[in-house]
Amino acid sequence: MVFSFFLIFTGAAVLATVALYTRQPLLIAYILLGVLIGPFGFSVIEDTQLLTDISEIGIIFLLFLLGLDMQLSNLMTTLKKSLLVGIVSCLAFAVTGFGVTRLLGFSVGEAIIIGLCLMFSSTIIGIKLLPTTVLHHRHSGELMVGILLIQDFIAILVLLAIESFGQETVNTWTLIKPLIMLPILIIGTLAAVKYIILPLLTRFDRFHEYIFLLAIGWCLGVGEFAHLIGLSYEIGAFIAGVSLASSPISQYIALNLKPLRDFFLILFFFTLGAQLNLQVLSSVMIPMAILTVLVLIGKPIVFHSLLLRLSETNHLAWDIGYRLGQISEFSLLVTFLAQSNGLLSEKAAVLVQSTAIATFAISSYIIVFNFQNPIAVSDRLRRD
Repeated sequence: MVFSFFLIFTGAAVLATVALYTRQPLLIAYILLGVLIGPFGFSVIEDTQLLTDISEIGIIFLLFLLGLDMQLSNLMTTLKKSLLVGIVSCLAFAVTGFGVTRLLGFSVGEAIIIGLCLMFSSTIIGIKLLPTTVLHHRHSGELMVGILLIQDFIAILVLLAIESFGQETVNTWTLIKPLIMLPILIIGTLAAVKYIILPLLTRFDRFHEYIFLLAIGWCLGVGEFAHLIGLSYEIGAFIAGVSLASSPISQYIALNLKPLRDFFLILFFFTLGAQLNLQVLSSVMIPMAILTVLVLIGKPIVFHSLLLRLSETNHLAWDIGYRLGQISEFSLLVTFLAQSNGLLSEKAAVLVQSTAIATFAISSYIIVFNFQNPIAVSDRLRRD
C-alpha cells in the first residue's frame, strides 16, 4: 500500500507539473497516470480495488463540503425547481441512449442499462469545477446542485432495481424504502445537530483538533447511517453538511477539510484511469466515439432548453448545461453492479467506462477553458 501511494502521488505530482506547464486540466493528469501504471497499462499497480474503495471517501467529503455552503431554505426552493429538469432530462437521455445503443448492435438488456448510465452527470466534475466562493451562494450554483441531487436520488433507485433484478425475486420494499427513509434521515439529522452537535461545538470551539474530529465523525457517521437505511453515503454526507450550514463554524470546517478531500479525489481519478481495459477498448472505439459526441453535444442542448422553459437566462442555461455535459461516476457503479449480476457483458461495460473517461476529460477541457472554475489556466476565469 505504501509503495502504491508513493507511485500514485509522486507520479501525480510529476504529471500535474507537466499539465500546468502545458496549460492542461489537472484531472487529466490523474486519469492518465492511472492508465499508464494501472493493470491494463504497464501493470505497476495491479490491484486497484482497495484504492477504489478508499477513493470513494473523497466523493463523500466533496458532498459534505458542498452541503456546508448551502442553507436548508435555499436548498428546498432550488430542489422544487430542479425536480422537473432532473426528471425530464434523465428520461430524455435514457431513451436516446437506448435507441442509439440498439442501433449499434447491443442487446435490449444492455441497451437499457447503457441508456440508464447516460442519464446522470458527474457530481465530481460539476462540483470540483464550480467556484466555491463565487457560485455556491448564487442561483446558478444552487440550481446545478439541485439537478445533481435529483439525479443522485434517481441513481440510487436504478442501483436498487438492478440489484433486485439480479435476484430470483424482486423485492418491492427495497425500491420504495429510500422514498420513506429520506425524510426520516433529514429530520433526525437536523434534530441531532440542534441538540447534540451544536452544543458540543459551542462548548469546545477553542479545541480545533476536536472540531476537525467531530466534523469528520459527523460526515462519515451520517453517511454510514444513510447507507444502512437504503440511501447512499453521498446523500448522507450532503445532508450532514446542510445540517451544519447554519453554524458560524461551518466555513472553518469547510476550509480545513478541503486538503483531505483533494487527497481522496486524486485516488478517485487515478482508479478511474486504472480500471480502463485497453485490450477491449479497441473493439468499442466507434460506439464510444458516437456516445461521447451524443453526450457532449446533447446534454448541454437539453439542459439549456429545459432551463429556458423555467425562465432562466440564456447565459445561465448554457453555463449549467456545459457543466453537466458528461456522464457520471454513478454510471460506473451501475455498470459494475449490472456486470456482477450477469446483466452486462465486458464489452458493454468497457463502452460505458471509456465513454465516462472521454466525457470527463473533454468536458473538463470545455469548462476549464470557457467558464469560471477553480483550476482555470487563465487568470480571467480562475475563481475559488
